[in-house]
Amino acid sequence: MLLPSMPARSVRRATVLFAGAILSGSAILTALAARPDQPGSDSVGVIEGESIAVNGPMRVEVVGGQVKTMLRSGSDVRVNFGTARIDLVEGGQISICGPARLSVLKSGGSLTVALSAGTIHAHIEREPTLTIYTAQIHARPIAIGDGPEDVLVGFEAPGGMCIRANRGAIRIEQQLTGHSVIIPQTGDVLLPDSQIESLRSGAGHCVCELETAKVAPAPQLEISRPATAEEVRKNALDAKADPPAPAEKPAVKEEPIYQVFMPPLIYDAKAKVQPEVDPKMIVLVRRVRVRPTLIFQGRVEGEMVAAATPALPSAPAGGASGSPSKAVAPAIPLSGACAIS
Repeated sequence: MLLPSMPARSVRRATVLFAGAILSGSAILTALAARPDQPGSDSVGVIEGESIAVNGPMRVEVVGGQVKTMLRSGSDVRVNFGTARIDLVEGGQISICGPARLSVLKSGGSLTVALSAGTIHAHIEREPTLTIYTAQIHARPIAIGDGPEDVLVGFEAPGGMCIRANRGAIRIEQQLTGHSVIIPQTGDVLLPDSQIESLRSGAGHCVCELETAKVAPAPQLEISRPATAEEVRKNALDAKADPPAPAEKPAVKEEPIYQVFMPPLIYDAKAKVQPEVDPKMIVLVRRVRVRPTLIFQGRVEGEMVAAATPALPSAPAGGASGSPSKAVAPAIPLSGACAIS
């Protein structure tokens, strides 16, 4: 069987289309291989903050309905104000207290942070190996045994640096002279003008607390089961021993009661217009409770004051008619409200 011959131009076009399809398939497979849940070797961690700006390599993901920014090696981070947090892919954490500016570089299991301004507080469990660079100082945390590393490095105005070793030690080295010193665990030093030669104690100069991720607590699962005979018997005994107290009835607020009495409504199916009720036949009755009249009962007490009795004037032996006159009792002043009759 002979196949029909095809022009050379059509053959070349088909070859190009086939090669393009292969390359597109390879790109799709590569994209599927680098899924968000499988971060690449240059992924540093997820950054969150109040006011941050990221330049350079990064990746935006949607995790649990929230937009996350994944830093990659070579990213430049600027924190305008407030704080920011980098959750490292290895499980550690770096808090940044602004205003700050830094860059991150990752190569294998080593992470380098170039700090230009601000303060960082790093907590590393085991990986990665952290190195902090400034314009004049090179700092590297040293773990004690298998313990974690917790260090703080920042700039103290004007021009000084503060370094604190909360967990583990820190080796700091002057980049120009190569002079180095080890700050032991719990050490807190201040470097005026970023010079090791002028190192002195610097307790309480730089402050940058670690920000813990806000994770909602997992709901507690409750598994129901039938009550045992012993539990049923105990609940019955408790119910008999402690009967529920009767609920107190709320006080009834006394208000007037209105009733309307009116004649029955009449409907006549034959009439075109229904008769209306005479308003004079409607009676409105208002029922209220009359409060009793307040009556006060008691007595008024007071002290008696003895008053001097004035001498009675001498009366004539007889009146005009010759009859003796009657003696008039003098008025006695009283105190208080007592009445004497």
